[in-house]
Amino acid sequence: MLARMRSRVATIVLAVVLAALPSRAWADLTAFVGVNPTPSNRTATGLALGFSVLVVGVEFEYSNSREDLATLAPSLRTGMVNLLVQTPVPVGGVQFYGTIGGGGYQEQLGDRSDTSFGTNVGGGVKIALAGPLRLRLDYRLFVLKGEPLESKPQRFYAGVNLTF
Repeated sequence: MLARMRSRVATIVLAVVLAALPSRAWADLTAFVGVNPTPSNRTATGLALGFSVLVVGVEFEYSNSREDLATLAPSLRTGMVNLLVQTPVPVGGVQFYGTIGGGGYQEQLGDRSDTSFGTNVGGGVKIALAGPLRLRLDYRLFVLKGEPLESKPQRFYAGVNLTF
């Protein structure tokens, strides 16, 4: 009985604290193009949709790198869900962030294909341009499980970011 009352009191206190926090929440959408240099340079494209409150957010991201048979570089498609931690406000028009997450991937080279789970860690900056438009620069290191040809691909990109 006492444990149940403590739980209810804790729930009420948490609700009051959350209600007292600023209700300002943000969402942003990024379309990006970059490079996947693992094992050789090829184009990476994708979309990211993020939601954040203060310094913590969540981001859903899809990315695709095409295969290059001449250099034996496999294609890589990823669909990741990431936790995002960022500066609460831009400093001099620049907002820094770090991210960590996981999701699914598909790697393919010729007839060989591998689909499994992967994780990623990275970070970057969002630079104010005009109004709700920002330039986003990002780096990610992926760790792919299963039997990929490239278990630790990287990605660098620049994107157009729209806040709403």
